[in-house]
Amino acid sequence: MNYQNALAFAKQMDAADPLKHFRKEFYFPKYRNREVIYFTGNSLGLQPKTSKKYFNAVLKDWAKHGVEGHFEGDTPWLSYHEALGKPLAKLTGSKPSEVVAMNHLTSNIHFLLVSFYKPTIKRYKILCEAKAFPSDQYLLASQAQFHGYNPDEAIIEIAPRTGEHNIRSEDILTTIEKHKHELALIFFGGINYFTGQVFDMKRIAKTAHKVGIPVGFDLAHAIGNIKLNLHEWDVDFAAWCSYKYLNSGPGNIGGIFIHEKHHRKELPRFAGWWGHDKNTRFNMGKNFSPIPSAEGWQVSTANTLGLSIHRASLDIFERAGMDALLKKSKTLTDYLAFIIECVNTEKGNPKKRLEIITPKNEKGCQLSVIAHGQGKNLFHKLMANGVIPDWREPNVIRMAPVPLYNSFEDIYRFGEILKRLL
Repeated sequence: MNYQNALAFAKQMDAADPLKHFRKEFYFPKYRNREVIYFTGNSLGLQPKTSKKYFNAVLKDWAKHGVEGHFEGDTPWLSYHEALGKPLAKLTGSKPSEVVAMNHLTSNIHFLLVSFYKPTIKRYKILCEAKAFPSDQYLLASQAQFHGYNPDEAIIEIAPRTGEHNIRSEDILTTIEKHKHELALIFFGGINYFTGQVFDMKRIAKTAHKVGIPVGFDLAHAIGNIKLNLHEWDVDFAAWCSYKYLNSGPGNIGGIFIHEKHHRKELPRFAGWWGHDKNTRFNMGKNFSPIPSAEGWQVSTANTLGLSIHRASLDIFERAGMDALLKKSKTLTDYLAFIIECVNTEKGNPKKRLEIITPKNEKGCQLSVIAHGQGKNLFHKLMANGVIPDWREPNVIRMAPVPLYNSFEDIYRFGEILKRLL
């Protein structure tokens, strides 16, 4: 597409956007009585205006039915989470039986590693990306320690080559081959939170399975952002949060994927009442009989109030359609990259003052930018001018134009502000 750094072009693109009406379904913070330019959907998505309706429906049933709300009302709480199965399956490229909304991201990964990290004397190491999200680093280190290993020895990190910002796919695959007799687990972010790089999950899983290594992914920055086909890719397990691209509120409920090939295996797990066979759950028996699906990894009664807000957002995704969102996402993000390069080449500005480190062909919504010679000062200036991006130490500003609610005019306006500040 021939992009133009012009307001008329941005407005023309917005007018032709078949998803433009979804913007009105979200609340925007205001700056000087004008909607901010919100580029932090990769950290916390905006609130859907329907959230209150879904939330209040649960409160209404609670007031009307009390404990019988588990069985009465339009959507009884006992099965409330099941209504989220199909939309989550669409977003992850899986079967409804392979996904369930439950708990929170890091706790879910810990529960999953009980089943999928089974170290032996010879095979006890974990392969992950260097500079993974800190919570993932902490949980992997603590898992290694729990099993009696020194994390410095048990965890192998793959880093970018010297002078590069991103990890090459071939380096991941060759490292798997090199350490195939030592590895007990491979665990990556589907997208690296810092650079925005999308990893080739299909190739990683295929390569790992050839040498008998289970593979899992943290999809916090991937779900609702990129095309996922977890079942087809033969991924063993995955987990995510719902408050970034899924717009379900700060710290709200997470979710998991477990490939159906594992559902009827006698895998070790930390069991709980909510994962017990639904047909006999209320017999209150002593022996645990897991539900033969991803639901069998549930432990606690579902948080219905949290699920209600999550459902409000997922219903928007259902109406928008992921294919349409992906198409707009690419155009929006490419336009943002174009505008940044326009600012770079403005007369009087040094070239490449703003360096995009997100790989061009391995990205979702997010662009990570190093502002050379600016540091955090530029981030603060943007915030003071009604732009909300995201800062990550030591030197990166992250921006994510989200197709559900960001516009081309947002990006044009951002470019004008950025040009003025520089």
